[in-house]
This record gives sequence, C-alpha cells and structure tokens, in this order.
Amino acid sequence: MKKGTSHLLRKLLALVGMVALIALGACTPTSSPTDLDSLIDSLEDAGAVVQPAGVISQPFLAVTGRVVKVDNTDVQVFEYPGTTAANADADMVSADGSSVGTTMISWVATPHFYKSGKLIVLYVGDNQEVISTLQGVLGLQFAGG
Repeated sequence: MKKGTSHLLRKLLALVGMVALIALGACTPTSSPTDLDSLIDSLEDAGAVVQPAGVISQPFLAVTGRVVKVDNTDVQVFEYPGTTAANADADMVSADGSSVGTTMISWVATPHFYKSGKLIVLYVGDNQEVISTLQGVLGLQFAGG
C-alpha cells in the first residue's frame, strides 16, 4: 500500500472511531435518575414537557406505578423500594417485552422497557421523539422492540 493511501486510511478509521464514540455518548445518560422526581427533572432538562397523569397498576410488576405525560405521551414509571427489587422484576421481562415471568402480553403498540436504579420505565408506543428523549435520559432500553 502506498504511504499516502495508508495515511488516508488511518485518518478515515480515526474519523469513523470518533463518530462511533459520539453516537455511543448520545445513547448514554450523563447522570441516571434515581427516583420519579429526578426522572421528571432529567426529562425536563432534556427539553420535554412533563405532567403527572395518574396511577397505573401492571399485574406483572410488584409495585404500583405513576403515569407521566412526556410531550403529551403516556409513560409509565414504577419506583421500587430499592434496586434489588427493581432488578428482580426487570430480570423477568423477556428481551422483546412480550412476556414478564409467566405472563404473556399483547401490547397495543411496541413496548420499550428502561431501567435506572430503582426505576422501571415503560413506554408503549412508537413515537420516535419520546423514545429518543427516554433513551437520552435513561440509556438504552433493556427490553422491548
């Protein structure tokens, strides 16, 4: 390989590596929320409009959750007493989110499960802006579509 071509190839590989690191950084939250209040603060800091919207119960999760509207879209937030309890429920969710433990679920849209500390956050839908906002705050989903 010619010296000029080798130098150009190294520069191109370095550029590709930098782009990959930037993309990975965009998927990693700067600080993970630890409870509902810090989640709401983080979502608002990310530019989302967040409003409390009630209580929800999912039979396959051990705690009652809260519904928050993120840019007018329902997001379910389940806050556990600690990370051990949250991890126990999260471990039962199948990779595609179609089942939790022995419960098979027929979702009305694509499920997206996120976990941060003692929180499990569930968004059922396909709004890419909401998914991007949740991913920016919580990191990559651990289960779902």
